Amino acid sequence: MKTLLYILYWPLNAFWLSLQGVAFWKVHCYGFLFVSNKGTFKLGKDFLVNSHRFANIIGSGSSSSIMIGKNAKLTIGEDVGFSNSTICCREEITIGDHSIIGGNCKIWDTDFHPTSIEQRTIDIDSNAKNSPIYIGKYVFIGAESIVMKGVSIGDFAVIGAGSVVRTNIPENEVWAGNPAVFVKKLSK
Repeated sequence: MKTLLYILYWPLNAFWLSLQGVAFWKVHCYGFLFVSNKGTFKLGKDFLVNSHRFANIIGSGSSSSIMIGKNAKLTIGEDVGFSNSTICCREEITIGDHSIIGGNCKIWDTDFHPTSIEQRTIDIDSNAKNSPIYIGKYVFIGAESIVMKGVSIGDFAVIGAGSVVRTNIPENEVWAGNPAVFVKKLSK
């Protein structure tokens, strides 16, 4: 089924990603990958994307989407896997080599809108707080997790399914929960 998804969506993905300035040959996409790029998108080779309910049932029937705002910078390293998830980059997001983003995860470097009612009525889009996200190498982020703005996740870290990450995670540690808390150290 995945091979059929790749073949069926290949022309659409190739066309759409080339319009967004993405080198399609670096992407192995099963289903349609929506990208809106108004900033800078640096992509390493062998980016694997599941973007269809038949490509990865864990994604709850959602598809993958990436939004890069004006003057924002998204960097995805080599051999990164991404399943039915969403990235919203309004400032800067970096995902290191060999990292895996599980089904239906959200990675947002923005609050999307201000918390103050006064600021929301002035201009809901321009007054939102943004802060860069850094995800290290060989990180695994479990399904249905949310990574919030300003977070740094160290190399080899594991985030348990359904977690909300709103604080920095050291390397070689497992964190889980809402909000994510320390579970254990990993041995090298």
